[in-house]
Amino acid sequence: MKLIYLVIDGAPDSLKDEITSLEKAHKPHLDEIARKGKCGAMYVIAEGIAPESDTAVLSILSYDPFKYYTGRGPIEAIGADIDFKEGFEVAFRANFATIDPKTLKIIDRRVGRSLTSWEAKELAKAIDGMELGAYEGYVKVKATVAHRAVVVIGSRSYRLSGEVENTDPAYKRKGRISIAVKDYEPYIRTSKPLINNVEAKITAELVNIFTLKAIEILEDHEINKDRSRRGLLKANAILLRDAGSEIPRIEPINKKFNLKFGAIAEMPVELGIAKLLNMKVERIRPREPGEKVNYNTWLEKTLKLLSKCDVVYVHIKGPDEPGHDGNFALKVNILEEIDREYIKKLLESIDLDQISILVTSDHATPPSIKSHTSDPVPFALLAPKIKPDDASKFTERECLNKGAYGLLDHGWKLLPLIINQLLK
Repeated sequence: MKLIYLVIDGAPDSLKDEITSLEKAHKPHLDEIARKGKCGAMYVIAEGIAPESDTAVLSILSYDPFKYYTGRGPIEAIGADIDFKEGFEVAFRANFATIDPKTLKIIDRRVGRSLTSWEAKELAKAIDGMELGAYEGYVKVKATVAHRAVVVIGSRSYRLSGEVENTDPAYKRKGRISIAVKDYEPYIRTSKPLINNVEAKITAELVNIFTLKAIEILEDHEINKDRSRRGLLKANAILLRDAGSEIPRIEPINKKFNLKFGAIAEMPVELGIAKLLNMKVERIRPREPGEKVNYNTWLEKTLKLLSKCDVVYVHIKGPDEPGHDGNFALKVNILEEIDREYIKKLLESIDLDQISILVTSDHATPPSIKSHTSDPVPFALLAPKIKPDDASKFTERECLNKGAYGLLDHGWKLLPLIINQLLK
């Protein structure tokens, strides 16, 4: 059995939208997969939960995040090749952001998506190794892709806890899972302990010290002075979310299914999950702002892994960003580009009598909402043994209403269902 598991990040929109990006886009090859295959829809985690990418990817790779998830920070740290000491260090997902340093009002959570990876790395160097002046606290900072970073807060002698609130107001904690907030006050939040113990209180205090010290250093950094001269937003703050102090203890996916899995991704969170699950990893060099995607590289790496693995997980980021930015037209264009530049060439390059394709998304990111939503996402399986159903297009409503698989209540049920069918 050979399976290509294609995940198009944030491709769906809301069922409340009059027309969705998938419905508007001209995508004949995605539609061909749906028309010739068998379709359905799923709540990625559960009904009513708008997932972040980390919990979503864990779920669609068959792992219940309520059982295995320990926070996005540790996963991003693994993806960024950062070691951290469990018990005495806490890892966070971080964004460089633009704020008013006097009021801490957030002007842009992502620095207008204009921060280059080089600029971010220079800014990270300026606050990496920071001494916090309390509880023997210190900080490790590593920039990853554009405005994204990983921050590890540690103490040389005090135990710490991941049970602290985000300083990024766009996400709130629900247990260890963060959920996107539709309406929020655009100010950096003060981190607070989520449980009443000394470890969480110390961690929250160190987080707040770091937040203010970082603003002091970043505000007048030469990178930001240069950005201001060029009329660009400053990256003068760091927003933290999804704290975790433990590496997830999780069964490797190869052992779980008795199949060899590979993964292709560019973002630290997907790379971290792939490494955590012991998948063979092919990295894609992250794009700089405004840089065009080279889908030929994606195709080459897909075919390379396909020759070595039974299941190849391909995670393409594209449509998620314009969804967050509320740019419907750009999201449609990116979906069309993926269909034309990657999926068309993929279908031409493989033997569909021998290789199956499962396509879905990790969550919906409607431009009308500008954040992840809890809407079900479509999926379609094109495989030699699978009888087509009545769905004729890869869209939210078509797969939900006409797909023979119906609606799955949890995303972690999808992959076992599909693999069991293919192995019959």
